[in-house]
Amino acid sequence: MNRLSQILAAGAIASAALSVHAAAPFAAPQEYSPDLPLHASSLSAGRPARATSPATASSSVSEADVGDADSFGRNLHWLGLTDMSVQLSSDCTSADPSVACQTLSAAPAVTTFHFSDLGHITLPEKATNSLLCYWLSPVLDVNYGNSTAATVVASLRINPTLTVENPVLSTPGLIDPTTGLPFGGQLLTAMTSSQRFQVPLPAGIHISERKRDSAVCIAGFLSQKALVETYGLTSDQAKDFFKKPTTVRLNLAGSAQYVDAASLYFGFRIIGD
Repeated sequence: MNRLSQILAAGAIASAALSVHAAAPFAAPQEYSPDLPLHASSLSAGRPARATSPATASSSVSEADVGDADSFGRNLHWLGLTDMSVQLSSDCTSADPSVACQTLSAAPAVTTFHFSDLGHITLPEKATNSLLCYWLSPVLDVNYGNSTAATVVASLRINPTLTVENPVLSTPGLIDPTTGLPFGGQLLTAMTSSQRFQVPLPAGIHISERKRDSAVCIAGFLSQKALVETYGLTSDQAKDFFKKPTTVRLNLAGSAQYVDAASLYFGFRIIGD
C-alpha cells in the first residue's frame, strides 16, 4: 500500500471511529464575543443576559433597519496594525527570543499553551466613534507526526483573544457580567476566530501543512452597543469609552497533540468608524 493509500485508509478509519461517538452530545466551547450579533449569540446557552440598548437619537435609521445604527453611513478609518507569532517546538532553548515558544510534550500527551500580550495597538482618544472592528490573518505552518504503530488523529486548536484596556473600565463599582468581577480597567473578548484542525495519521506518517486564511469582523470586537448590551455600561459610559485612549493586546491559547512542530503567525488590523 503506497503512502497516499495509507493516508486515505487512515481517514476512513478515523471517520468510522468518530462516527461511533457521534451520538454523544458535543459541548462547543463558550466564546463570549460582541462580534456575534445579538440575535445569533442569544442562541448559545449560558451567555450573560443582555439589556436592550437605547435608541440612537442621532441616527436617521433604526436598529431594525440596518442592525447597527451607530456606525451607519460613517467612513471607515484605518486604526493600526500589529501581529503575533508563536512557535511550538520540542526544544525552545534556541528559539528567537522575540517569538513566544511552547515546548511540546512527547506524544500522545496533549500540550496546552497560553500567551498574553504578544502584540498591541494603542489608540489615542476619539480614534473611532462607536466601533472597533478587526482583520485577523493567520499563517499556520504545522508538522504533524505519528511515530506509533497505530492510526491516530492529530489535532491543533487555537483561540486568539483580545485584552482591551480603557480608563472607563476603571470606574468604581463597574462589574464585568462575563466574569462577575470588577473590570479593573480592562476586559477580555474573543473574535469568533478560534479554529480546530484534525488530521488522521497512519502509523509512522509525518506530514507538513500550511493554512492561510483571514477573518473579518461581523459586529466588531467591541462597539458602543456591545458595551451596553454585553458589558452592562450605561449609554453615557459607552459613549465616553470611545472618547478615551484604548489599548488592545493580542493573546493566544490552544492545544496540540501529535504535532512535531508549528509556526503560528497572526496579522491583526483594527478598523473603526
